Amino acid sequence: MNTIGHLINGEVRLDDNRTQDVFNPATGKVEKWVALASKATVEEAIAAAEAAFPAWRDTPPMKRARVMYRFKELLEQHAERICTLIGEEHGKISHDAAGELQRGIENVEYACGAPELLKGEHSKNVGPNIDSWSEFQPLGVVAGITPFNFPVMVPLWMLPMALVCGNCFILKPSERDPSSTLLIAQLLHEAGLPKGVLNVVNGDKEAVDTLLHDPRIQAVSFVGSTPIAEYIYSTATANGKRCQALGGAKNHAIVMPDADLDNAVNSLLGAAFGSSGERCMALSVAVAVGDAVADALVEKLQVAMKPLKVGNHTERSNDFGPVITRQHQEKVVGFISSAEAQGASVVVDGRDVIVPGFEDGFFVGATLIDKVTADMSSYKAEIFGPVLQVIRVNTMQEAMQLINAHEYGNGTCIYTRDGEAARYFSDNIQVGMVGINVPLPVPVASHSFGGWKRSLFGDLHAYGPDGVRFYTRRKTITQRWPSASVREGAEFSMPTMK
Repeated sequence: MNTIGHLINGEVRLDDNRTQDVFNPATGKVEKWVALASKATVEEAIAAAEAAFPAWRDTPPMKRARVMYRFKELLEQHAERICTLIGEEHGKISHDAAGELQRGIENVEYACGAPELLKGEHSKNVGPNIDSWSEFQPLGVVAGITPFNFPVMVPLWMLPMALVCGNCFILKPSERDPSSTLLIAQLLHEAGLPKGVLNVVNGDKEAVDTLLHDPRIQAVSFVGSTPIAEYIYSTATANGKRCQALGGAKNHAIVMPDADLDNAVNSLLGAAFGSSGERCMALSVAVAVGDAVADALVEKLQVAMKPLKVGNHTERSNDFGPVITRQHQEKVVGFISSAEAQGASVVVDGRDVIVPGFEDGFFVGATLIDKVTADMSSYKAEIFGPVLQVIRVNTMQEAMQLINAHEYGNGTCIYTRDGEAARYFSDNIQVGMVGINVPLPVPVASHSFGGWKRSLFGDLHAYGPDGVRFYTRRKTITQRWPSASVREGAEFSMPTMK
């Protein structure tokens, strides 16, 4: 079988020490191996990036941007191959993989504006014959650790902005589905990126810890679960690194009595079950205000879920595919069972779904659970599977209190026709990304992505304007050229404008 290697100094190479199985989650079979980088291999990648940094730092932003223009074209030309690799290793249906790739390309397009984004600010005559300006200078060698659920989109949240800002990058993708990530890195080199500027190391905790402790790494970006995000953030900052670590989520949708239920149901289906619910922005809880709304919502959802199709990534008529591993399949099924044991009602049960021809795949069918309460294990945890839970409350205020009390604050939305209610909700909800009749309020590339509370560790969000701030240091220069014919005496008071 094929072994997926690393990309170091522009060359693909293997690490002979250890490998890990890469499954096709639809078949349940091992189809590839991935090399796991040793500490020495990661250090070699860092050394290559450090050597490439001076020349890349001094490359004009316009030339860096031109690499991104060519990269965008190559991503579009190779879209089918990229999406196939995502499907083979993640299980994502081809249309969903195409959407992931497009959202990543939008970040490449934003990075093409590097000359505008990096031009800084200038003020003339802040004092007598004194000018002041600011510059955005790169950090040096930075690293990104990305998750399995978006093997292309999340690296494209990081790479384009970090690179056009003049940094060199070490990428540690998920070892579950590394092939599509490696391909886009190779396409960046084909677009003209110099050797060593981007290096990819596949690996596990040994590779991650090397990145977190090596003093040559100036900043670390991470997307994944909250326990790991906490570890990444605390370890990176303890070693003097800038860090943003995006963690888990429990995203709620409030369904108000005046909501358009038919539209709400349709959007909830995609938001809850798209990508098998393996999205940090998946809407996993519908909070129905009033029993009448809850009864109608559950009835409509039950009907709408009947034709949903789960299966292999190659069949475009499928709505979603398998979950990533057998262990994760068992975990999702366990949460469904725990909700039932604790008194909830499993209205639509996806625990025993069988996909003909793919009986050994890691599938969980679309599941709807009603009468969930805040003390249940399935509510407290991030299930990360195709499971939608319904909680019943009496008022909008009670719904908001429920959301604000949860440890996660990643995304949320409200379904309503009442502008006053929507405005109050968006002003007072303690969540980082808010939708009004929009179930997946993922910011576009010109804004920035990030949650609140235990969904984000660090001061800056991902990509967009915050991406520029994260991957640069501001330097402010104040300049004066005194006249040779005038000599001034010493001043011991604080300088002020006179």
